[in-house]
Amino acid sequence: MNLASNTVLITGGASGIGLALAARFMQAGSQLIVCGRREDKLREAAALHPGLRTRVSDLATPSGRTSLFDWVTRECPSVNVLINNAGIQRRVRLAEPQDWAPTQAEIAINFEAPVHLSTMFIPHLAARPQPAIINITSGLAFVPMAAAPVYSATKAALHSFTLSLRHQLAATPIQVIEIAPPATNTDLGGPGLHTFGVPLDEFADAVTARLVAGDLEITYGFSAQSSRASRSEQDEIFARMNQPRP
Repeated sequence: MNLASNTVLITGGASGIGLALAARFMQAGSQLIVCGRREDKLREAAALHPGLRTRVSDLATPSGRTSLFDWVTRECPSVNVLINNAGIQRRVRLAEPQDWAPTQAEIAINFEAPVHLSTMFIPHLAARPQPAIINITSGLAFVPMAAAPVYSATKAALHSFTLSLRHQLAATPIQVIEIAPPATNTDLGGPGLHTFGVPLDEFADAVTARLVAGDLEITYGFSAQSSRASRSEQDEIFARMNQPRP
């Protein structure tokens, strides 16, 4: 993939992996649009990266996704790369009483939004040069973390959808790429939960190199291990990763 001369939309791009990828596309000579729910974080991102365009968007609702699509294709018609990065990770005890709304939002943002946005953007992207849809999944798509059951399940669903999308679009010019991060040192799920993870710049640099090399499925560290493990190996990883803490 050529990182230069693109117009790229990254959802959930005000921080973390989304912003790190935005910075690398910008450094290569592409124009970037990032969207997110928090205006203050978007302002911080724009101040850090002059030239970055931002848009406040709520991807949990169909109307929010349609509004984003209409705005992007009207204001930035050259957009040729969609990166579905927005995500929520919640720690959930399924046996305890809980409101449905937060779970519904987690499913909507992590899975419904990438499916909806991808299908809306396909006709537009197909008419653009070097078009691509990049879905950010997770190493937990292959071996779930039981403490984050909904997140893990949505990422497994997005991995499956990405395989089908790539197959269906094989005869079109649209590349379909999956990036499956391991635990990365970001604020996903809340500050301080992933400080043990791979440093963000290390991961983003590795991803950038793999994109340039033309890889369609990009894994790293734990996700490289879990994505290629046999079923018995996955069972062993699951047991080890989810063992009770003392």
